[in-house]
Amino acid sequence: MSDELEPKEADRIRRRDRDADAEQRALLRPGMGKVFKQILDQQAKAAKEELATKRRGHKPG
Repeated sequence: MSDELEPKEADRIRRRDRDADAEQRALLRPGMGKVFKQILDQQAKAAKEELATKRRGHKPG
């Protein structure tokens, strides 16, 4: 039995791999840096607010 794949199977594997990598490629699109910055800023704000609440001795809720 040969180690080579049938052309249809090879095409299917290439499509699967391309689709699997699509999400990673999307993250490299221009403008995505702004999205990452917004996420990081929101996380930093939430952490700062949580730290301030702990320092004041308030319990959330």
